[in-house]
Amino acid sequence: MSLWSAAEAAAATGGRAIGDWVASGVSIDTRTLMYGDLFVALKVARDGHDFVAQALKAGAAAALVERVPEGVPDDAPLLIVADVQAGLEALGVAARARCKARVVAVTGSVGKTSTKEMLRTVLSGQGKTHAAEASYNNHWGVPLTLARMPQDSDFAVIEIGMNHPGEIAPLSRMARPHVALVTIVAPAHLAAFDGLAGIAREKASIVEGLEPKGVAILNGDLDTSDILIDAARAKGAKVVTFGESAGCHHRVSTLRIGDKATVVQGRAWRTPVLYKISVPGRHFAVNAMGVVATAWALGLDRATALADLGRWQPGAGRGMRETIAMDAVETQMTFELIDDAYNANPASMAAALEVLAAAEVHNDLGRVSKGRRIAYLGDMKELGESETALHAQLAEQVAMEKIDVVHCVGPLMHTLYEALPIEKRGRWTKTSVQMSETVRHDLDAGDVVLVKASLSMGLARVVDAIRKMRQGAGLADA
Repeated sequence: MSLWSAAEAAAATGGRAIGDWVASGVSIDTRTLMYGDLFVALKVARDGHDFVAQALKAGAAAALVERVPEGVPDDAPLLIVADVQAGLEALGVAARARCKARVVAVTGSVGKTSTKEMLRTVLSGQGKTHAAEASYNNHWGVPLTLARMPQDSDFAVIEIGMNHPGEIAPLSRMARPHVALVTIVAPAHLAAFDGLAGIAREKASIVEGLEPKGVAILNGDLDTSDILIDAARAKGAKVVTFGESAGCHHRVSTLRIGDKATVVQGRAWRTPVLYKISVPGRHFAVNAMGVVATAWALGLDRATALADLGRWQPGAGRGMRETIAMDAVETQMTFELIDDAYNANPASMAAALEVLAAAEVHNDLGRVSKGRRIAYLGDMKELGESETALHAQLAEQVAMEKIDVVHCVGPLMHTLYEALPIEKRGRWTKTSVQMSETVRHDLDAGDVVLVKASLSMGLARVVDAIRKMRQGAGLADA
C-alpha cells in the first residue's frame, strides 16, 4: 500500500526529496519500525537523526530529516525539511485534507484512550476506520496519527490530550473533527491550571477545530458542564450531552455492574437503548453512552453500534482483567488481576476502586479461607497544591468499605496509608521496586487484585511480579 510517495511528501512539507521512494507507513521509533515506513527523525528523548542509518538498514523507505545525518550516504532516500516537527505536522495536515473520512476527536481527564478504542470498535463495524494503536495524543502524536491515515478511510478517531493550557486547540484545528467528544473534566494536571474551571476551558477548546455544522458530545453530569456547553455553542456546534442526569440528551437510567460485565439501560434522546460492555465499570459504561451519541451524530446504524460495543475490551494497563493460575494440577487455584497501572487521577482511581468493590471473590481455595479484594495504589501525579488531601480522601470512597487490604506506593500515597483504618492497611513502600519484591506473599487463590497508579510510578513492575506467580513462571525465571 502506498501512503506517501516522495513527490507527495515533498509537496506536503515543502521539503526536498532525495530518491524516488514510496512509503507504506510512518514511524518515529526504530524499535517498532516496519519495512517500508517513512522514519521521522524527531528530537524527543533523543535526536532521531542518530537513528536514521539504523532505520534505513532496517528497511525504512526513507527518512524525514533536517540534514543528512552522519554515516548516511548523500544519495540515501531522504526528505529534507527545515524542521522535522513542523514537517510531521505538515504531513498530518495534508493527510487530513486529502481524506474524506468523518473524523471524531476525543479528549477528557479520564477515559480518552478507552473511549477511542470503543469508537474504533463501533465505527469499524460500519466502515474502514483509522485510529492510533497507542495513546498518541500530544503535539507529535496527533500529527503522526493523521500522517498515517489511509486516504480511503471512512472514519478516523483522534485522541487529544494536554498537560498545559493552550495545547488542545491547535491539535483540534489540525484534526478538523466533525464530532468532538469530551469524556469528563476531573482533577488532573492541576499544577498547570487554575482549578477545575481552567481544565474545563482547556478541554472545551477541542471545539475550536470543529468542521462547520460539527457536533459536540459533552458530559452533562459535571459541575463544569456549562463551561463545555457554552464554548461549543459559541463555536456554533450542535450540542449533545450524555451522562446519568435527567437532562442529558443520551442518558444512562439504570446501570448494573457485575463481576465480568456492565449492563446499561437508557435513552438515546427519545429511544430506549440497552447495551452491555464486557468489563465492569461505571466510567466505561457512561463513556459508552457518549460513543452511542457519537454513532447517532454520524447517522450510523444504532443496533449495529450497540451490538459492537459488547466486543470492546480494555487494553493492557487500562483495566484489563486476567486470571492467574497458581497450580497446574489444582486448576481452581486462581486469582484475578485488574491491570490499571497506566494512569491515575482522583476520578479514575474512584472508578477503579468501584470496579474492585464489585468484583466477585472466591472462598475456601487457598491458604486464606476467605477471598479478598486487594489494591496496590501508587501516587497520582500533577495534582498541584491539593495533592496531599486528594490522596487522603480516597479513604472516604464508599468502595473502600468492600476492599480488604490496600498496599500503598510512593510518598503521596503515604497520606492514604495513614488515613486508612488499621485493618485495611497493607504495606507502604517508597518505590514500586520495593513493593514488587514481596507481592508473592500478599496474594492467594480466590483473591481479586487491582494495581493502579500514575505511569511514572512504575507499578507495571508490580503487575509483572504478580504475573510471575502464574504456574510455571517461577520455574522459568529460576
